[in-house]
Amino acid sequence: MPTVQSALAHAAQSLSFVSESPLLDAEILLCLALDKDRSHLRAWPDKKLLPEQNSHFEALLQKRISGMPIAYITGNREFWSRDFEVNRDVLIPRPDTELLIELALQRIPERQPYRLIDLGTGSGIIAITLAAERPDSEVIATDFSTNALTIARRNAQRHNVRNIQFLQSDWFGAISDSALFNLVVSNPPYIADYDPHLTEGDVRFEPMSALIADNHGLSDIVRIANSARRHLLPQGHLLIEHGYNQQDQVQAIFSQLNYRNIATYPDLSGQPRVTYGQWRS
Repeated sequence: MPTVQSALAHAAQSLSFVSESPLLDAEILLCLALDKDRSHLRAWPDKKLLPEQNSHFEALLQKRISGMPIAYITGNREFWSRDFEVNRDVLIPRPDTELLIELALQRIPERQPYRLIDLGTGSGIIAITLAAERPDSEVIATDFSTNALTIARRNAQRHNVRNIQFLQSDWFGAISDSALFNLVVSNPPYIADYDPHLTEGDVRFEPMSALIADNHGLSDIVRIANSARRHLLPQGHLLIEHGYNQQDQVQAIFSQLNYRNIATYPDLSGQPRVTYGQWRS
């Protein structure tokens, strides 16, 4: 049987063709197979794996070699310093979406009542993070997928977040006409069905329904921005995450729908990623 050190070396070499961080991936997978943390790998590099541990590790390694994202193999991904459960029913949380959190928190007052809705919540990372950071707020999170909502509810329980309600809904479809919010946030599908990125990397394993939208990736953004006008309080805020090349189109949509103070903010890579609009009824 291989030692911890030799198993990692073999795995890292095997993963060098599919991963930008082959050694890190190998360590994460070996920790999962051993049910240990990474400090154990460093403390016991010469310890031999048991046959069942080695078999488990090789099975995990083959999944990663096939291209399956680490987050789907481990069933977890960190976001805003919290650990969230994920599976193939939901998108993998990405650091770029933390921009949406930052912009929302700038607008949500602390220790005051506030109503906000997260449309297309997926694993719940946006709604749960905002609810946890602003516990005096009332948060509603919707998704069309019942499987996604199951994951989101478990994540809310994991982080003991109680000021949140989950609803199955096609955007605002299940929301009462009289329901009004201070803030609407969403990370909707915004990739065109012909985009070559859909055949690359982690995206190949993610739910297409959460990625692809008609009208060059803009159809759901149009629906959300249009419907939000009926559910935003005067001076209410709309924040939507979108593709790096959609700034002009999204700003035009917001402008045509009579939003004001429109602005687009860059992600960690400097790409236009979130557009803001304020509703003045």
